[in-house]
Amino acid sequence: MDRGLVILLHGVGSNGANIAALGQAMAPALPGIAFESPDGPNGGGRGREWFSVAGITEGNRPDRVAAARPGFDAVIADLIERHGFSDALHRVVLLGFSQGSIMALDALASGRWPVGAIVAFSGRLASPLPLAPSTETPLLLIHGDADPIMPPSEGVAAAEQLTAAGVRTRLSIEPGLGHQVSSKGLAEASAFLNDVFS
Repeated sequence: MDRGLVILLHGVGSNGANIAALGQAMAPALPGIAFESPDGPNGGGRGREWFSVAGITEGNRPDRVAAARPGFDAVIADLIERHGFSDALHRVVLLGFSQGSIMALDALASGRWPVGAIVAFSGRLASPLPLAPSTETPLLLIHGDADPIMPPSEGVAAAEQLTAAGVRTRLSIEPGLGHQVSSKGLAEASAFLNDVFS
């Protein structure tokens, strides 16, 4: 049996196959860890999403996130069960990019998934209030300071809110990085997860 499971969550208009490359890049540093990269349940063809961004605003985003929870939870529960970790959530990590990070942070902030850790690249906390996170789940937020899609202030705000809610949070702002994942960020995430799975 694998030591643990990392579930990679893609952004809007992408798909599981695209973000699977992050798992392939991290795998050598994380021996014995399985990686899964599911497609979001919405959208067609190659462009998938976890919730619709059509007509989205600051005001209606939390409702969109809440409405996406059943579909998200079904995907996550199926993967965890398939790998035999339903009774060992501390061996499971959710790692998201962009909209995938929104969903990973919501899984933490709502308390629905008390997993071993959350890693959020270029994300924002968009969960409905009140927050009720699992304070046993550590969080690593990685954000580029030149991100034009998801401003780095979103990562800072997420860190502040979740820290205030009792989550052990580490925030890493990468100079000059846009809306992407760098090799430096992957190395930082791999080191963080090695600690989690040790």
